Amino acid sequence: MRVVLQRVREASVKVDGQFVGRIGKGWLVLFGVHKGDSIEGVEWLVEKCVNLRAFADDAGKMNLSVLDVGGEMLVVSQFTLAGDCRKGRRPGFDQAAAPQDANGLYEAFCERLAASGLPVERGVFQADMQVSLVNDGPVTFVIDYPPTAR
Repeated sequence: MRVVLQRVREASVKVDGQFVGRIGKGWLVLFGVHKGDSIEGVEWLVEKCVNLRAFADDAGKMNLSVLDVGGEMLVVSQFTLAGDCRKGRRPGFDQAAAPQDANGLYEAFCERLAASGLPVERGVFQADMQVSLVNDGPVTFVIDYPPTAR
């Protein structure tokens, strides 16, 4: 499982020209699932995303979590995070989870984030989405589960 966290001042996602999710300050989370990923990874990633201290304190130091700053989360499923670009010119998706498996873990991830008390907005699974953001910093992290490199 892989997430890309982008600290944002605002972010939104549209499907067919209509907003389906919109947040202010917080994390835009791009969420990808590999074959064999499980709920254990979801729980680990939720804990990491909610508590990662990457927002500035009064001294300007990255010392606060999204919870500490009263932030929000926008979660967008993105199967291309499981893409393999090591060979040739076309990415391979052999390691991407089947849609039904990926959607179950995506839904679990969003539900557990919301259970932390954060406002959570979502994209639409398997939809053609247009994502807009104002990256803050920019601050971007790629986090994998398991935490060892794939």
